[in-house]
Amino acid sequence: MPKSDLIAAIEPEISAIRRDFHRHPELLFDVQRTAGIVADKLREWGVDEVVTGIGRTGVVGVIKGKGQDSGKVIGLRADMDALPIHEETNLEHRSTVPGKMHACGHDGHTAMLLGAAKYLAQTRDFDGTAIVIFQPAEEGGGGGREMCKDGMMERFGVQEVYGLHNMPGLPIGQFAIRKGPMMAAADRFLIKLEGRGGHAAKPNETIDPLVSACQIVTSLQTIASRNADPLDSVVVSVTALQAGEAFNVIPQHAVIKGTVRSLSPEMRDLAEKRFREIVAGTCQAFGLTFEIEYERGYPVTFNHAGQTDFVTSATKSTFGKEAIDTTVPPTMGSEDFSFMLEERPGAYIFMGNGESAGLHHPAYEFNDKAIPVGMTYWASLVEMAMPQRAA
Repeated sequence: MPKSDLIAAIEPEISAIRRDFHRHPELLFDVQRTAGIVADKLREWGVDEVVTGIGRTGVVGVIKGKGQDSGKVIGLRADMDALPIHEETNLEHRSTVPGKMHACGHDGHTAMLLGAAKYLAQTRDFDGTAIVIFQPAEEGGGGGREMCKDGMMERFGVQEVYGLHNMPGLPIGQFAIRKGPMMAAADRFLIKLEGRGGHAAKPNETIDPLVSACQIVTSLQTIASRNADPLDSVVVSVTALQAGEAFNVIPQHAVIKGTVRSLSPEMRDLAEKRFREIVAGTCQAFGLTFEIEYERGYPVTFNHAGQTDFVTSATKSTFGKEAIDTTVPPTMGSEDFSFMLEERPGAYIFMGNGESAGLHHPAYEFNDKAIPVGMTYWASLVEMAMPQRAA
């Protein structure tokens, strides 16, 4: 178990860094300030190698244990980017950038992994190598994919990879994980319909794209209700329907936007297949022309069995048997740590943030009481995955 006195000594500095990140949120890949501080701190604290510019603005640190006999290398990942949300708190350290805030706790994630890196660089009580990964653009930019495309796993010899996210409503010191699908694949679609506009008093002379759009919206819901296995999961959400402007004009065009969420590759394929069939069939029936833009986004965040068992055992050993729930259901939210889990076996865990506003809410605040918990979690994974051999 990590040395709690050293974690406690590091905590005030890490909390101050976290609050500085919160004051200065940055979006997507434009995290130069945050990444610069991360790299500077890693160098200051004696991390063996610090590499910047991975996945455009990502940072990777290499920390070697006292022993290297095991040859084991594990990666620990934190995300750095904020959200385009105007903060609605009265915190002393609230965002200083209008329209941007850390509404998902990535400031806390980055700070906790930084604290763990400082601890590990000072103690090095493990046999192997810890790779600390600071990723940009989790919030829709696919920074995890870009870091993998840059050859991060091969370059640093990562054999296993682990991720973490805070969870409002889960008490501080509590964790939740499950084997298999943890978070959903997230795809998005845009449908452009073209009919023949005209006077609302003469609908017979038109091909009304709005009527067809409404039929498509309704029919897409049958993917979940009539095509999916009731024991599997898929969500098809139409989130925008744009057509027309006047009371007495049937429009020429309509646009439909939305998202499809699924928990297995098979369901993902089925949902896209039925989506395309429904749109094409409806447009053919009503005489419209159409264009579909269907973009596959983040894949399923899939926890590998062996690594999930290890995380569960390490968490119980460090925090107590009652500290982790292994029966948590999957969530239909998405996470681009999934790209790293496609490259290497690993696991993704939720960590309690206590009672706070929800993620992506303008009143959300990362709970600093979680910082020593997160630092201890990361340090314990390294020390238990790569135990130092007795002399």
